[in-house]
Amino acid sequence: QVQLVESGGGLIQPGGSMRLSCEASGILYDYDMGWYRQAPGTQRELVAMITSGGTTKSAEFVKGRFSISRDDAKMTVSLDLDRLKPEDAADYYCNVYDRLSGVHYWGQGTQVTVSS
Repeated sequence: QVQLVESGGGLIQPGGSMRLSCEASGILYDYDMGWYRQAPGTQRELVAMITSGGTTKSAEFVKGRFSISRDDAKMTVSLDLDRLKPEDAADYYCNVYDRLSGVHYWGQGTQVTVSS
């Protein structure tokens, strides 16, 4: 059983920075890690992901403001958010894709509010 526990999030002023972290537990061998977000009334969308080989992919709206990294020894993935905008406000979800089983695992979500 794979579980994901997220940390970070909260209220931040526009232009501020924040780090989201996610720790996975369970048995995983070959897996991608990533972050999605969902604002009220919208569909969940990819923010950024990093493959087991270290290749990253980011949404266009990231535009160099966000950075994703992973630590395989700790089974963690982090998302550094910089120059936050009000439109970045959403629930952010950690995702792990197990390449062997084809299963996606999700965290419980952490809320990011960008407001002055």
